[in-house]
Amino acid sequence: MDTSKIVGEKIKSLRESQSISIEQLADRSGLAVEQIERIENNIDLPSLAPLIKIARVLGVRLGTFLDDHDETGPAICRKTESKDTISFSNNAIQSRKHMEYHSLSKSKADRHMEPFIIDVAATEDNDFVLSTHEGEEFIMVMEGIMEISYGKNTYLLEEGDSIYYDSIVPHHVHAYEGKAAKILAVIYTPI
Repeated sequence: MDTSKIVGEKIKSLRESQSISIEQLADRSGLAVEQIERIENNIDLPSLAPLIKIARVLGVRLGTFLDDHDETGPAICRKTESKDTISFSNNAIQSRKHMEYHSLSKSKADRHMEPFIIDVAATEDNDFVLSTHEGEEFIMVMEGIMEISYGKNTYLLEEGDSIYYDSIVPHHVHAYEGKAAKILAVIYTPI
């Protein structure tokens, strides 16, 4: 099941329940009104950075947009359950779908981290736009080679390598030389 359609609907529902107009959300998040409208109407697949900005304005965790449930104890994700995906773009205009996120914590309520297995699609696109958002990220390469642009530096990570960084520094994560890869990523964003 591709759950990417639920993100826009949840944002719109949360925004309306808090009596926040699209214009107010745009102003407070630093995003364009048109961008929010396209996200809410499931026209655009947003990257994580605008989703995190929207979550902060609405006072919710990133996971609220993905698949919030109410398990307060430990959340177990069986291999068959991680097949559900949500897709995000890579901030490149011509690329509509760059990564497929398999949530590993969708049943955990009140979580502060978002762990994912991410399938990184092969692409010929090499026009990457660095993004920033509050929080931290941990990435471990499971298959392939990843290239991490972080500030003025670029790091190549091979299978088994990992990186942990502050997300406020401009960054972009993509497969090296456009070849497909798979990573484990844990994203922390403060509310």
